[in-house]
Amino acid sequence: MNPTKQFSVDGMSCSACSAHVERAVSRVEGVSSVAVNLLTNSMVVEGTATADAIVAAVRKAGYDAAEQVTEEPHAPADKSPDDPLADRETPALRRRLVASLLLLLLLMYTAMGHSMLGLPLPAALAGNPMAVGIVQMLLAMAVMIINGRFFISGYKGTLHGAPGMDALVALGSGTAFVYSLVGLFAMSAALMDGRTADAYAGLHALYFETCAMILTLITLGKLLEARAKGRTTDALKSLMRLAPKTATLVRDGREVAVPIEQVRVGDTFAVRPGEHIPVDGIITEGTAAVDESALTGESLPVDKSPGDRVSAATVNRSGYLRCRAERVGRDTTLAQIIRMVSDASSGKAPIAKMADRVSGFFVPAVIVIALITVGVWLAVGADVGTAISRGMAVLVVSCPCALGLATPVAIMVGSGLGARHGILFKTAEALERAGQVRVVALDKTGTITNGSPVVTDLLPAAGVEEEELLRAAYALEVKSEHPLARAVAAYAEARGMQPDASDAFEVIPGKGLTAMVDGRRITGGSLAFLSERIGTTDAIASAAERVAGEGKTPLLFAAEDRWLGLIAVADTVKDDAREAVGRLHAMGLRTVMLTGDNQRTAEAVGRLVGVDEVVAGVLPDGKKAAVESLRGRFGAVAMVGDGINDAPALATADIGIAIGAGTDVAVDAADVVLMKSRPSDIPAAVRLSRATLRNIRENLFWAFIYNVVGIPLAAGVWIPVFGVGMTPMFGAAAMSLSSFCVVMNALRLNFVRLRK
Repeated sequence: MNPTKQFSVDGMSCSACSAHVERAVSRVEGVSSVAVNLLTNSMVVEGTATADAIVAAVRKAGYDAAEQVTEEPHAPADKSPDDPLADRETPALRRRLVASLLLLLLLMYTAMGHSMLGLPLPAALAGNPMAVGIVQMLLAMAVMIINGRFFISGYKGTLHGAPGMDALVALGSGTAFVYSLVGLFAMSAALMDGRTADAYAGLHALYFETCAMILTLITLGKLLEARAKGRTTDALKSLMRLAPKTATLVRDGREVAVPIEQVRVGDTFAVRPGEHIPVDGIITEGTAAVDESALTGESLPVDKSPGDRVSAATVNRSGYLRCRAERVGRDTTLAQIIRMVSDASSGKAPIAKMADRVSGFFVPAVIVIALITVGVWLAVGADVGTAISRGMAVLVVSCPCALGLATPVAIMVGSGLGARHGILFKTAEALERAGQVRVVALDKTGTITNGSPVVTDLLPAAGVEEEELLRAAYALEVKSEHPLARAVAAYAEARGMQPDASDAFEVIPGKGLTAMVDGRRITGGSLAFLSERIGTTDAIASAAERVAGEGKTPLLFAAEDRWLGLIAVADTVKDDAREAVGRLHAMGLRTVMLTGDNQRTAEAVGRLVGVDEVVAGVLPDGKKAAVESLRGRFGAVAMVGDGINDAPALATADIGIAIGAGTDVAVDAADVVLMKSRPSDIPAAVRLSRATLRNIRENLFWAFIYNVVGIPLAAGVWIPVFGVGMTPMFGAAAMSLSSFCVVMNALRLNFVRLRK
């Protein structure tokens, strides 16, 4: 796998800019892939190219870049000086807007208040049209200087062959200023010739207020957009704030508070009630109820005892704990979650490629349309002022920003919403593709079932008490390490039993166990094994057959030649498994269970949860083959699993979904991780993906339709037919609101009900 580098990119204002940066970096030797995110002003590059070469390419394209060194997530997202998610844009835009508004009000008073409303002017201006024009020019220049970033970025991008939104704004505003400046010289000439009336009339042909109004309205739109964009990263910032800053280490029997950076693997740390657990670890002393809602979304605390794992950022609600650090810094569960959400937000979904292709030629096309508009209006006999006004309206109404933001804002909000509910999408592509699956293949053990066998039934033989059967079975099974034996022992211990002494314990491989207990030979095992020893009865055989038909394993027991009965053991189905399968069916998806278990047990579990198809007796390569077969029959396949044996199928499927409590191999091979290990999160993940994809399409539709409708309206196409047109000022206002609307639409994803 090629190494990945992350960069922050400055100077981008729209999707045309991000597309130009991508093209420039993709040409660097050694770069295999590049994805630029306009929302977070970030860039992810895969390949062997050096960071210096990549930064040089970005600067040559007219922008600036710096490599981001991923640090451990200890500082809050809103305080870290190097945090790419920190909102530095909003305060600067707010200051620019306030200053621009004050100057614009003075300009509007001077330009319109006097001539239209008869408002008084200062004595130095009254009766002097040239002075009024000069004051308007100076006020407009002040607004242009305050918003000089539009001109610097716009002209820089144009010089490098990549004009963006700023170029459109700069051209529209600059054209208004230059045209007005020419008009001001014409007024001066009129005064020199003694044509005072013509000089006064010239005031009405000045567009200085239009020049300033365009810049001010665009700045207002940028401020609204920046504030809305800030809300899209709230989920990621909240995760970062969860990272504890200190830990209490136990050294030489004393507790010492240290910065979190000093904790090392193997250190022993203490956690008191109410404190956050600083790093991932294993409990060595104490019991407690741990609130894991920050990571899993599960509201109820989980009881923990020695040997149990704890995760960073979870909260000890009761009890004193001592734990051994297992994973610290970037290796903690919290850090991995942050990384997954960040990677998903920084990546680019396949649907974004369409917008990128359009953005590459959007701005040049708009400039050409604006020039054509001016030429056509002049050709049909319009005066120069009207023609230029139409051209300016085309420039300022066009909005490539909405195209660029349509996908990343929805991806950011969608992945953040998933993280809050314990559903982690590793990439933007995974978030898009999860909603396109047609069949869901589910592993049985650990996914549909709980993954550990438990006693479900005690069926004593005629004349035998339940306690006698369990006591004999406990005495026999307590010495075995087999998972089924441990299930029997755990059940007896839960009922407060103590095991009777036994000797002459013997394991008969593949058949059963035998031992002497209280002077009697106790035997346990399969029906075939005990039948060989003591024969069988119709009642026992019938009970064993019925239990096996329910997908359970019958363990039969006898004392000497007398039947004691049977104990049914099964890997029980998770509480919400049937509900999850039902929701998948309601969403139009086919469900298939894949398992290495025998056909009879698999079909019993399949009937219990209601899957459409059962594929039993398959090894890891068989699961992989089954996924490939399902894809050929039905289309895109999602595979859900938790074990090492599921990894090949997870990697082969169109979408691999790993149960969070599963093995690291399964989690690494998957595209989506369910932190709560609940089957009901499978349909929730699909529903979130579908909602996100639908939101992206809505955003792209709005972005395209806005420009399709707005550009002809601004060009004056409909004036001869309907008498409807658009001034440059209204065009600037519409452009400002378009990107804001896209971002606000993406924020609606926060209201999606994932479980319904």
